[in-house]
Amino acid sequence: VAAVASGFASCADAGGQAFYRCMSGTIKTLAELPPTESLTDGPTQIAVDPGKAGGIAVRYAGNKVLAFNMPETEGDIRDLFVRLYNPDSPTVAYVEKVGGYIGGPGAPGSAMFNFGRNFGFLLGTLAGLYIRTELITPQKWQKKLGLGTSKGMRPTEWKNKLKAEAQRLFPDIKVTLKTADALLILEATK
Repeated sequence: VAAVASGFASCADAGGQAFYRCMSGTIKTLAELPPTESLTDGPTQIAVDPGKAGGIAVRYAGNKVLAFNMPETEGDIRDLFVRLYNPDSPTVAYVEKVGGYIGGPGAPGSAMFNFGRNFGFLLGTLAGLYIRTELITPQKWQKKLGLGTSKGMRPTEWKNKLKAEAQRLFPDIKVTLKTADALLILEATK
């Protein structure tokens, strides 16, 4: 607990934009998140790339941006959303609308079921917190950013292209393959 408090305090001492850069680079557990009341007033925008290998990005007033890997448990997902939004400020979440197919040849039906369950949990949690939610297809956000399509590219090449674009757009954040799509959705829905 002391180490978590110390890490939070050192980030808090940074102040302003430096606080958010510090937090986005050091958060390892939900306990390290700032308390809800520390968030700035003004509109909040959340972007979600659903799935276990996805991520969540948030933009606060003043263009302060944070990005997180998708939490591992449903309780952690709920806690993250509770900590990220200010119930007294307008908040909208953009969730990637993906099809029912997941994986490649030989992917078990249980993978599709688990993905759908996680997707439904995300939507239900956002609704339960009274966060307005809009679905956005990958084609729509990718077109808005002029990213082209993955045609002719291996999946790894495409994902690395998306990660590089997210890193270009958010140079102060350590972008990962898990957070890249959420950050790009955030930018496309700005």
